[in-house]
Amino acid sequence: MAYTVLIPARLASSRLPNKPLADLGGVPMVVRVAQRVRDGLAVGTRIVVAGDSPDIVQACAQYQIEAVLTHQNHVSGSDRLAQACDLLGLDDAETVVNVQGDEPLIDPVLVDHVARLLQDHPLASMGTAAHPLDQVADYLNPNVVKVVLDATNHALYFSRAPIPFLRDPPAGTNLPALPQPAPLRHIGIYSYRVGFLRAFPTLAQAPLEITEALEQLRALWHGHRIAVHITPTAPGPGVDTPDDLARVRALFTNTAAL
Repeated sequence: MAYTVLIPARLASSRLPNKPLADLGGVPMVVRVAQRVRDGLAVGTRIVVAGDSPDIVQACAQYQIEAVLTHQNHVSGSDRLAQACDLLGLDDAETVVNVQGDEPLIDPVLVDHVARLLQDHPLASMGTAAHPLDQVADYLNPNVVKVVLDATNHALYFSRAPIPFLRDPPAGTNLPALPQPAPLRHIGIYSYRVGFLRAFPTLAQAPLEITEALEQLRALWHGHRIAVHITPTAPGPGVDTPDDLARVRALFTNTAAL
């Protein structure tokens, strides 16, 4: 299956300025992401960084990574991806996968699974991933986004709340407990049909999207389906803060850990 991997990268990060160019073992982080995906996918898979600065494009060029320069003032990542599709001349029927530029430990196998969702689920406009939770603290944490599915592994709803909610806890306790089967944590990787991705930024924001601060709820609210791949384990850690960066840098000092 042919598809394009798009890696959006913004220099303006409130918690970690110049994050895409942060050094990981002598190589900029966004380049590490592109290299990891490239080395784990089929030869010929197109991988493109969508940067908001000439510095990002130039850094990618030094490592023979394809990159396009997008506007600095996009209001969301989906807007940036849509512009990248136009700059690359992609057809509406093609598939793209959005891999974040701060995920240098992303599993290429997961990328491929998410891409193939749209081949296996012809009624879906988008694909994404999730993994089972095994800790009550994560289940209750509003920063951990949960998803519930229908019988065909299409998303019914995404929420920061603990869903599905276990109404009747174990006998003899009032403490929160994990429902069974285990709740699913959403993983922020997406595949899109290019035609839908071009249209998505023009859709009105959904009330639920505003309430939960979850952009994917806009697609569900407007009647689009999102197919979900379930992976058994959590993905490698991303980089959002200086502490995250220090932890990932430490991993890159030990190549056996990667």
